[in-house]
Amino acid sequence: MKQNLFSREQFDESARFVLARTDLRPRVALTLGSGLNPLANALTDTVTIPYGNIPHFPVSTVVGHFGIMVVGKLNNRPVVALKGRVHYYEGYDYQEVTYYVRVLRAMGVDTIILTNAAGGLNRSFRVGDLMLIADHVFLPGLVGSSPLRGPNDNVLGPRFPEMGAAYDPALRRLAHQVAGQLGITLQEGVYVSLGGPSFETPAEVRFLRTIGDAVGMSTAPETIVARHGGMRVLGISMITNIAVDSVTVVEKPTHEEVLEVGQEMAPRLTELLSGIVTAM
Repeated sequence: MKQNLFSREQFDESARFVLARTDLRPRVALTLGSGLNPLANALTDTVTIPYGNIPHFPVSTVVGHFGIMVVGKLNNRPVVALKGRVHYYEGYDYQEVTYYVRVLRAMGVDTIILTNAAGGLNRSFRVGDLMLIADHVFLPGLVGSSPLRGPNDNVLGPRFPEMGAAYDPALRRLAHQVAGQLGITLQEGVYVSLGGPSFETPAEVRFLRTIGDAVGMSTAPETIVARHGGMRVLGISMITNIAVDSVTVVEKPTHEEVLEVGQEMAPRLTELLSGIVTAM
């Protein structure tokens, strides 16, 4: 499979472009999944930059992913928020999907909070739940479609990065602590990342339930690249639909449903993320 191979010089060029447009130097980044763009409205002193203006930056094509970088302050702390991401199923390879993570690292970001909309696999989950990601299964990566495929730049990270604690244990403890203080119930589980864009068949859902608690089409490749670059990662999934495991079920998941539930959950997740960022 042919893929685009980016250089450190390109990451640095993109980073310089962004940093030239703001006096802020954020060390924390927030990636906003489907329906979560309103969270960026909580930022103050903002500078907004469309992805298409940033050199080499892939542009989002999916409804609900606006494709805008926002640099500002969350509770007076400098952060950078990504309103939307690009996906493998849009025709991008995984180096393009994770390009923004490399740029964030070049900007000086050392902690990234990844959010996504996900289907619930765990039978105890309900629509509207928030799931803290304890670990992931990246199925495309297991068969060779890794964002680290190709030549390795040792300055960016090691050839064989260790992934034993991909989702930072201290940040997960902090998330639980903040959620408890806010009275927000926070599930925890394993996120299964697929290539998409089709929703899973009932047979696939039954299989995936044996290896994970939620399923989606993002996050894992970004986590791998972030960890390759030495960044700390916190992941949170919004359960926006329950994965269908029977061919006789009439109701089927839709992207519109995912966006609607995401918008309803945005205030609660905004409160949680604000609390986490403030407490970091």
